[in-house]
Formats: sequence, structure tokens, C-alpha cells
Amino acid sequence: MSRLSKDDLSQMSREYFQSLPQERLLEVTANLHELAVEQWERLEQNSSNSSRPPSSDPPYDKPEIIPSEEEGKGGDLDLPVETGDGQEESELAQSSRQSSPEEDSQPSATKRSAGKQPGAQGHWRSTPLQATTIIPHHPETCAACNAPSLVSDSKPYMGYYVLDLTQPVSGLEIGCQLHHYYGGRCSCGHHTKAAPGRGYISSVEGRKRNLELKEQVLVGPWLTTFIASLSVRYRMSRLKIHEFLMDWANTALSVGTIDRCIREAGIACVPVVETLIDELQTAEILHLDETPWYEKGKLRWLWVAISTTTAVFHIGSRKHDELLFLVTSAFVGWLVSDGYGAYRDYQKRQRCLAHLIRKAIALSGAVNAEARALGSWLLKELRGLIHTMASASEETPPTTHPILARIYLACTLHKDAEHAKLKALAREILNDWEAVIAFVQHPQLPPTNNEAERALRHAVIARRISYGTRTTEGSLAYSSLLSVIETCRLRKVNPWSYIAEVITQGRKGLPVSSIPQLQESIC
Repeated sequence: MSRLSKDDLSQMSREYFQSLPQERLLEVTANLHELAVEQWERLEQNSSNSSRPPSSDPPYDKPEIIPSEEEGKGGDLDLPVETGDGQEESELAQSSRQSSPEEDSQPSATKRSAGKQPGAQGHWRSTPLQATTIIPHHPETCAACNAPSLVSDSKPYMGYYVLDLTQPVSGLEIGCQLHHYYGGRCSCGHHTKAAPGRGYISSVEGRKRNLELKEQVLVGPWLTTFIASLSVRYRMSRLKIHEFLMDWANTALSVGTIDRCIREAGIACVPVVETLIDELQTAEILHLDETPWYEKGKLRWLWVAISTTTAVFHIGSRKHDELLFLVTSAFVGWLVSDGYGAYRDYQKRQRCLAHLIRKAIALSGAVNAEARALGSWLLKELRGLIHTMASASEETPPTTHPILARIYLACTLHKDAEHAKLKALAREILNDWEAVIAFVQHPQLPPTNNEAERALRHAVIARRISYGTRTTEGSLAYSSLLSVIETCRLRKVNPWSYIAEVITQGRKGLPVSSIPQLQESIC
């Protein structure tokens, strides 16, 4: 048979079928059946039975466990990760390994645990680190009497190496620092030792070694920030970052160390995000949107709330409680969002017209003639409404009443239409009418939610590459880094120097400084 086109289908109706003789009707039915089978097989295609990428799969049909299990932000499926004791293993091997029936029948306590196994050979650096700079640390005051004058020891009692960016005028250079810690004796007789700073400890159940913000680590704050930028902002996998540092900086860092740096940068930014959430509540206009996200293969949602100077990302469920995390009862401004039901509790809300326009575009291509005609007409009217408001001025006020009256009347006439999508769109506009036309009565409101959708763009691309995050800690670290980076860019602040400062303060256990409100230029 020749493939049935859209024009062919639009000519078929119940009256057409009733007018056909039986033989012709059987031929038409066979052609429609063949077309239905073809379309059904196309709908059943996914990444497991066709060449489609995994990102094209419906978010609600994702399996419980995904191949990539990289924490924070993943990358390649065969990405090696470093376990708690330093052993590296391929993630692809971990995900593809299947236990035999005999293993499944054994108790879980007898199964092999994750990480380095007892007796396994360790891995160390083949070339010792050579320090180019020695940084001494002396005690400032006596720990017993708080006296500032101390007689320092002649030799340090401990020390450790730190790899960090040297920040040259141009190029990338990583230097090695040796930190020496000294003791000192006070006139009161007490001997005080200087010690590396220690900060917040992030705990994850079942993990052998928890993440602790501390100064005694191999990677300095600037290099940690650089690694976090490669992962979060430039969407490089841990393995790619490992290769990049080896090729361009001649610096060998294990994949586990790189992963720790990324998580440490995100956890250090958590107190900053708590301050940003409080600042969101004072915004006059707040854009909100959400997109599917995956946490160890389970469907979650990445939320974003963004104003003119502040952006906060949050990974959680799609329940109303997650919205209250971003928009508390203290918020009294305007909310710009799509038609999700959780937003409808807010009286001062502007509905995104871009979503309605996209639905009108879909209707304009429908097979049904009535739906196609109304979709094209509604598309023209909605675009005309936005253009009328955008071209208005104090000398020429907008004349939107005729457009609004036509849209309302058309939706009222088609709220009980036979076409399902036409009826759904008409009722959607009528049920949310006040939010749809809020920007007409309040010209300061934007008619679309493009600000929030643009803010989510980087995360959506990262989701297609990494398949999401692995743990709650990874989700918290990733969303916190996104929040700080986007807020810094909104306020024209260099995000990397600020994050390096936050990491430095977090490792010392000091309160972190807030993001400056505005700077004239960005580095």
C-alpha cells in the first residue's frame, strides 16, 4: 500500500466509512491496521531495542538502576571510580556484573563487600612530590591562657603536601606546597601546637570514609574549584578530567580524588545556598520550573527558582513540599511558572504563555480539521497578545480587550469539543484564566518562563551525559554548585574565585562569606 498521509487521514470520518461498500471498507481497514501496527512498533522503541539514545526514553519508564553510578555528576559508562580504600574498578563492570543463582541464595553477609578487599595490593605514587614552596604555620595564641606571645619551636612536628593552582598571568600551572606545622611555648609553661583546620563532616550511611572538609588534603582550594568547574560547568566526566590534568598539567590525580574534590566543593557551598533561599523570599518576581532528574536510577526532579539576582537549584520529589523548600510563606511577590498544579496555590501568579503556544502549535498540526483550525487561530492570537503588550508605551497604551474576549469565547465554545487535546487546552486556559492574563493587568510581569528554562538548560544536557547523581549527598553537592555558579553570574561575580574562598573557609571551620550583590565586571 502507499503510505497514508496526513491529508488522507483528515478525509476519513465515520460518514466516510459508512458510505463505503464492504469490499472497499475491508481494504481501507487493512491499510489503517498496517499503519497502526507501524506506529505502535515505533512507540515501543527505546534505547534498549533500537538505536535511540537513552535520553529519549520517557522519564517515568527508567529502570531502578542505571549503568552509570558516578556520584555528583557522572560521565562515561565505563568510568573507573576509586573505592573508599583506594582500589579502582570499572563502573561498567560493576553495573554489568550479575550474580549467579548460587550467590543469590547465599546470605547477604557472605557476599563480597564494596571497596578494596583484604589483602589486595595497594597503589602509590611512583614519583615522590617535590615542593616548590614551604608554608609555615605557627600557633597564634596560647591554648591555655590565650596569650599572643609564644616562643616557636625550631622544627615542625608535622607536615603535608598540597597541589594547587599557582594562578600565573597566563596558562595553567599546578605547584606543590609543603605545609609545616610548629609548636610554641608560652610564658605560662603551656606548649601549644598549630594544627590544620577541620570543618563540616558529610555522612552517608554505609560509606567507609565520610567526606570531611579539612585543610590536610592533597588538593588545594583553587585546584579543587578548577576540577569542580570542569565537571559541573563544562560537563566533563571524572575520567576525562583525569586525562586532562595528566596531559596539560602533568599532574596525576586518581579518579576517586577528583570525585572527592567535586563533592567537597558542592558540600562547602551548602551554607551559601541556605542564605540564597532567604534572599529569594524578598524577590518581586520569581521564576520557577522543574525537569526530570535521576538519583541512582530513581526518578527525581530538579527544581530551579530564579530572580534577577539569585538562583537556587534543588533536587527532590515533585510533591508540593519540595516547592515549599524554595518558596516559603514569607514570599509575597509574583510567581512565573508553567501549569503544574503545585503552583496554583499562589494567588499572584503569571502563567507561562510559551507552554500554551507550544500546545497550540501541536494542535495546528493535528489531523482533525476543527482542532487544526483552532490551533492555528489560537497560536496567532497568543502571539498577537504578547506583541501588543511588548509594543505598548505610555503614549500608546495596549488594546488587548478584543484579543482577550476572542480567546475566552473560543475556549468557552470548545471546552466540550470531541477532540481530546482541543478540549484539554480550552479547559486549561479557562481554569487558569487569571494567571494567563496577569501580565496584561501588570505590565511588569514577563509573559513567559524563559528565565527558569534557560537556567535548567545546562543541567538537562548534563543529565543526558551523566544519567543523574548517585546519592543524596551527590544531588545536594551538584545542586549547590549550580546555585552558586548561576547566582554569581547573575550578580557579575567571578564564581570560581568565590567558590575557592568558600572552600578555604569551610576547611578551616569558619563561617562562609555571602556572595557580593553586584560587581562591575567579571574575570
